[in-house]
Amino acid sequence: MSYRPICDFWLLARCKYKTGVKRWGGYLGGFPERARVLLGVPINKPLLHVCGGLARHYPYAAGFGPTDKTLDLDPATEPDYLRDAREPYPYNPYETGAAWDGVLIDPPYSEVDAAHYAPGAAFYPSPNLLVKNGINAVRVGGKVGLIHFLWAKPSANAKCVAVVGVICGYNNRIRLFSVYERLS
Repeated sequence: MSYRPICDFWLLARCKYKTGVKRWGGYLGGFPERARVLLGVPINKPLLHVCGGLARHYPYAAGFGPTDKTLDLDPATEPDYLRDAREPYPYNPYETGAAWDGVLIDPPYSEVDAAHYAPGAAFYPSPNLLVKNGINAVRVGGKVGLIHFLWAKPSANAKCVAVVGVICGYNNRIRLFSVYERLS
């Protein structure tokens, strides 16, 4: 690497939803707001939340924007796009055939974790494939963020621009939030 990615550490609050619904997974308190800053996608611009069917239930206004969209395989989450994250992502619906400015991916972190979700462990998506699909869905200069245990390798047309350790307290596993920028 001839550049140095941003490196940081975030200690955040546990997952909460507006509805009080308790569910395996979900954005940590303060996570999407910080993620949007690194992705360069302000709250008034559309962001695609992959494996994020319940992202719209995030309780704080600066985390889920009015034009954000969700993609998830679980119909119970009522996502905007009911589809497998291992397949190519849809275009930005606000501009005909346009790419997204940013994609935020929060998949199950392992096959064991995937078993806690309705689609199950058989649908566990590879982090490298998720990043590749995200890079293919954003414009040149657009960014993809992945929160996971693994630091995914970017595709040839992208570079890693940030790596952040994320944790929410005692007896919790640390995650990495890695951000990739599309080069071409």
